[in-house]
Amino acid sequence: MIETSTRALLDAVAGIAADLDLPAVLRRVVESARALTGAGHGVLAVLGEQERFAEVVQSGGHAEYATAADLPDGPEALAVAVQVRDKVYGRLCLTGKDDGFTAQDHDQVAALAAAAGVAIDNATLYEEALRRERWRAASQQLTAALLTGEDSGKTLHTIAERARQVANASGAAIAMPNAQDPSTLVFEVVASPEPGHQKLVGATVPLEGTASGVAFSSGQPVVVREYGGYVVRQQAEAIPAMPVNVSSLDSAVVVPMIVGADTLGVLLVTKFRDTAPFTDAEVDLIQDFAGHAALAVEFARAEGDRRRLAVFEDRDRIARDLHDLVIQRLFAVGLGLESLRKVTPDEQIAERVAGFVRELDRTIRDVRNSIFSLQEPAEAHAGVRSDLLRMAQDSSGMLGFEPRISFDGPLDAAVTGPVRTDLLATVREALSNVARHAEAKAVSVDVAVDSAGRRLTVRVTDDGSGPGAGPDGGLTSLRRRADRWNGTLTVNAGEHGGTVLAWTAELPRAEGAR
Repeated sequence: MIETSTRALLDAVAGIAADLDLPAVLRRVVESARALTGAGHGVLAVLGEQERFAEVVQSGGHAEYATAADLPDGPEALAVAVQVRDKVYGRLCLTGKDDGFTAQDHDQVAALAAAAGVAIDNATLYEEALRRERWRAASQQLTAALLTGEDSGKTLHTIAERARQVANASGAAIAMPNAQDPSTLVFEVVASPEPGHQKLVGATVPLEGTASGVAFSSGQPVVVREYGGYVVRQQAEAIPAMPVNVSSLDSAVVVPMIVGADTLGVLLVTKFRDTAPFTDAEVDLIQDFAGHAALAVEFARAEGDRRRLAVFEDRDRIARDLHDLVIQRLFAVGLGLESLRKVTPDEQIAERVAGFVRELDRTIRDVRNSIFSLQEPAEAHAGVRSDLLRMAQDSSGMLGFEPRISFDGPLDAAVTGPVRTDLLATVREALSNVARHAEAKAVSVDVAVDSAGRRLTVRVTDDGSGPGAGPDGGLTSLRRRADRWNGTLTVNAGEHGGTVLAWTAELPRAEGAR
């Protein structure tokens, strides 16, 4: 009988030691303990934070165990500690033996628990090695993406998505410094299979009082629990249609993306409550990956700058050709038509010729706008036209294309100070609304100041799904800016579909003007 029990114990130990998959090891420990003792129910509870269990593996039952107080206790239960490297890893408990547990049962389970500690340690080390390999492969994929010429926007998506997949997380995001408000970070990318999480793109968080802000400012990783609750409280007002399952996000890691002495942003990885929290080893791996990711972002930016420089040189050449050849020829044709109109006796023909002259004037104005657009990136202009053109380029990432932008009137001279700030904020928010709600394929932005320099008009036209639903369509801030300058805001359906947003402002008179 003793020989049979010893052989069964040796077989159980050998079976546990032969497996390197941690979940399989834990399950085999519980099942072997039941088989050795004849117990009806077995449970191995892995210790977690604040006396709560990180994981519970059961065999022969489905009871609810959250803390040590929930485990079976008393003379009808057999419980032993499972130690890994002199630290208690968890507790193995058995119940449901009709004739009660014997001293031999206790000795066998204690021996099994000792062997389990070694097997769990080996499986944990093997799992960590596999995890490191997955993160290394993810870093190599980033490098491969850069070598194929992937732009910085796609690089950010690649970083977030690979981090989410390798960490087996519910979501990942990248937040970068907000160019419009240095005291905040803006979430540029959100990677998640959960529906609705893309609504968090563009959300801003302050540097002070948030996990993302602390990680960015300190340069150190930050680990938090119940992350979803913080998100809901911070963003509920900014994002009315907050996805319901965001509140279930729990364990989160925020690590800075550092290159040299510069912090480019932060990488956030988070899990739902029903998954195991991040371990210290996982935090270290995510931090190493973020370092590689920061290098990838910096390299992508440098490569993008190089390509843009080459494009700017071509643009400058094209702009010179347009100015020296095309505009001069159009101007000459216009003068010829104007002289022809004066000598013709037929009023109907004269009026048609005058119409052609007006069309040529508009064409010359559009060509000049195009010349300015071509030359602006290569030159250091400080006017509002420059800011709007740069904004149009920057918005191509969230829209998926670059919007068309045109100007008319003395914008740089007439639009200055606070009204300039409101104009830029209005255009930025209008483009952001299109990106979030319109599903548009094309957007045009027309900005004009009348000849007297007294009225500013902005028209943003898209070919999307039409005006948004809701009592205010999320346009409160746009209307407030218009009211500040005695202007108006209207949002209507376009003649051929889509939406036309019109925003106006009365420009203040310059000092000394009458």
